[in-house]
Amino acid sequence: MRVIVFGNSGSGKSTFAKQLATEHGLTYLDLDSIVWEPGKIAVQRASDAIAASLDAFLAENDQWVVEGCYGELVQTAASHCTELVFLNPGLQTCLAHNRLRPWEPHKYASQEAQDAMLENLQAWVASYYEREDQWSYHAHRQIFDCFTGHKSEHTSGSPVVAALHSGTGA
Repeated sequence: MRVIVFGNSGSGKSTFAKQLATEHGLTYLDLDSIVWEPGKIAVQRASDAIAASLDAFLAENDQWVVEGCYGELVQTAASHCTELVFLNPGLQTCLAHNRLRPWEPHKYASQEAQDAMLENLQAWVASYYEREDQWSYHAHRQIFDCFTGHKSEHTSGSPVVAALHSGTGA
């Protein structure tokens, strides 16, 4: 099993992907961990370093779940996956999830530092359906629609692992 979980920030990607990894013994990759400079807030690594990290992960692991919002990386990994899962629960759900997000020590030095970035994150999330960058609904929709393998889109609530193989998006 090689699954990609993607969508807007706050869509439930991490929660769903971690659950899937635990239940199926999959190696888990949060794309944030290869995109951003460790210990720095919103400082992106060089694109060749990001690509090399993703390529190494895909080459070194047979069974995995990859999650993130980065359209270009999702597209790269899609040629290696057995399932594509698009989490698209709507703007209000994503904004609410971000307000409830627990501290992410791999991204921020403290809860306070994370909270200080919340309004910037919320503004970025709110523009998801309007932007046309690689991290937007426009890019995600195109990736999902063009993918010819097994795929599901979850448009309400939190997806459950059972829905992944049912062929019916939640």
